[in-house]
Amino acid sequence: MAVPAQVPQSKTNQPPAKAGGGKSTQNSLLISEIKDGVVIMRDGSLRGVILGSAINFDLMSPQEQDSVEFSYQGFLNSLHFPIQIVIKSQKIDLDPYIEKLKTKRNDQSNELLGLLMDDYIANITALVDEVNIMDKQFYIVVPYIPPLTAAKGSNLITKLQAAFESTPQITVNEEDFKKYKTELAQRMQLVSGGLTQIGIRAIALNTQELIDLYYSAYNPDVAINEKLIDASQLQTPVVTKGDGSAPRGPLPGAPI
Repeated sequence: MAVPAQVPQSKTNQPPAKAGGGKSTQNSLLISEIKDGVVIMRDGSLRGVILGSAINFDLMSPQEQDSVEFSYQGFLNSLHFPIQIVIKSQKIDLDPYIEKLKTKRNDQSNELLGLLMDDYIANITALVDEVNIMDKQFYIVVPYIPPLTAAKGSNLITKLQAAFESTPQITVNEEDFKKYKTELAQRMQLVSGGLTQIGIRAIALNTQELIDLYYSAYNPDVAINEKLIDASQLQTPVVTKGDGSAPRGPLPGAPI
């Protein structure tokens, strides 16, 4: 299941429910749209995502560790809204790097350097086979929930129902989106400033980076080999109408 860059806003554009009361995979997705570096949820709330760098806490002196802890405490106390900290671990694919080394080895005319490259390639290949080399990334999710949406979801019964039912689609007009986006930007600046005081570099993800992030989160195995294209290239409809009429029955091999 891939995370789309654009999801229709209107309920009338949603795919019809399957026979027998079944729900499509699309209805279980909480994301409505990713636009202008902002994730628009199906309930009308907004999310911004900040990528944070790592700091080596163990190599710091006791005074530096105390400074980081006090700064982090002050950062949390300065927030008047909740945040979510996500740590994503992903195996690093070194196959392209090894193939590049092999290509350079074939072009190497110096015999001594060639032997050294063979040993290096063998060591890297053995390391990859024996150890899972992981890369960790740290994300801070900053929400903005409009007052009306927050009031609707404040009831405990409503929250329990939302956990077992598909979230209804709520349309956000352009004027409200600009206002909500401004509020979200102020929150993200507050979070970025607090992280900078701790010594963490904070970068807000743009639209393409958000699409890649959610695509890899929902498709961890497929995303390694199948990369998404740039969202800016999606300027024309993916499906166009041709001549003639489509068959009425289900397509061969299509899920029912």
